[in-house]
Parts: sequence; C-alpha cells; structure tokens
Amino acid sequence: MRCLVFPGQGVQRRGMGADVFDLFPEEVEAADAVLGYSIRELCLHDPEGRLGDTRYAQPAVFLVNALDARRRQAEEGDEAEPIACYAGHSLGEYNALVAAGCLSLVEALRLVRARAEAMASVHGGGMSAVAGISADDVASALLEARVRNVYVANRNSDRQTVVAGGRDEMADAAGVLRSAGARAVVPLPVSGPFHTPLMAPAARAFMAALSGQAFGPPAVPVFSGVTASAFEPARAAALLTAQITAPVEWVRTVRSLRATGVTRFDEANGTTLTSLLPAIA
Repeated sequence: MRCLVFPGQGVQRRGMGADVFDLFPEEVEAADAVLGYSIRELCLHDPEGRLGDTRYAQPAVFLVNALDARRRQAEEGDEAEPIACYAGHSLGEYNALVAAGCLSLVEALRLVRARAEAMASVHGGGMSAVAGISADDVASALLEARVRNVYVANRNSDRQTVVAGGRDEMADAAGVLRSAGARAVVPLPVSGPFHTPLMAPAARAFMAALSGQAFGPPAVPVFSGVTASAFEPARAAALLTAQITAPVEWVRTVRSLRATGVTRFDEANGTTLTSLLPAIA
C-alpha cells in the first residue's frame, strides 16, 4: 500500500513553487482572491520577508503542497500504484483532507488562513528540536526537573522530538535536556509555543472559523496527527481545534499506517517527513 504525506510549517523557503505555479493558473488565481495578495510573489521572491511570519508561511506551504501533489498525480497517470491513504504533519493534514476529497482547495485555504492568523496571535514562546533522546526521555527529564510551561510538541521520530513553551522557560529546558543526554537542542524559527496548551487562545479563536464548515467523506482514509487513527469527518471541528494545542503524534501515525499495510511513503513538496522514517521503529 502507498501513502502520500504532506509536510507542515517549517519547509517554507524562497523560490518554492517555481515548478508548479504555471501549471495551475486557476488555482493560483483563486488563492490570490482568498488571501488578498499574490501567493506567487510571496513564494518565489518574498520581497518583504513574510515567509518567516506564520500568517503567510502556512498558506504558502499549504498551496505549494497542494499544487505539487496535483502535479505528481498528473505526471504519474493512471498506471501508477494508487494512493491508499493520506497523512499530514500539522498544517499538512489540511492538504491530506483536500486530496481525499473532504474539503475543496478554496475551503481548506480559507481555514488555513484563519488558523494561521489565530496561531500568530499567540506570542511570547518558542520551539526547539531535541535530538539524541526519545520523546519519553524528554518528557521525563522536564517533569523531574520541574520545568513548567514547556511541553513535548512534536514526536517526529524515535530520535527527534520538538518541545515548545514560554520563552524564558525554554532556556531552562535546554539545559535540562542536554544534561539528560540530548545531543542537540536547536531553537526553531517560529513565533509561538505551537501544539501546547499555551495555544488555547488560538484554538478558541479558530473554532469560530470551523463553525458551519462541512467535511465530506474521504475517498480513502486520512490519518489524524492527533489520534494517529483514521480522521472522522463528524469530529472534524474537534480534531482540527485540538491539533493546535495537542502534540503532533507523527511517530504513532507512521506506526498506524504501517500496521494498516502501508509499505511505500511518498511526500509532496520535499522529503522532510520521509527522511524521518528510518528513525521510526
């Protein structure tokens, strides 16, 4: 079985999308209308340095992910092995929902814009990637040292975890984690403590955007990064709101996909997620 996965915020870079924008002019025009600015100009040239801003990074990554997946499908044709399921890391889950037919591209982009604005409104925190020890060891070290307001935010592989929390507490957490055996604790270029309880104000704000949004049944399963199980459209609002405050369970998701029979993982817009697979037992 084959699964297509989609990365989230963090893969943005100036020049991305250069190979897909001209292939899908209608989709690019529709995105410009939703966003109120040129997504092509932002991605290709970023003249005002906005790709480092969550409000712009998330819509940009979402659209490039979506167009790259459509390019891939067109190039492969009908002879390719069919995609049996989809998954996405945080923001990438919206791409998975579009690919599976639960949302249209425009519907998802509107939600992504609202999500990005809500998440960008929470300041005063940060995130760091921790390499060399397991997520369980990270959590135990923080608990034993009584580091407050720092949480496991992404369980990316057996050897890479992301923590997030208040800006002042993150400095204390780095020292604790190095003492616990972490090979590296690297700050990430984000504006807030994403995927932690500290993002509760953003989750509440985003709930309003989800109100009234219908989600269709997926053509093939989409795996939720919150539950690591098949996404249930009837619970869409609860799952997508929880995604903002809950850790990204990428390790569990990959294991669940493998357990269903997935043996081939392909990735839209890069290799960020597939490069983690060898480090997930």
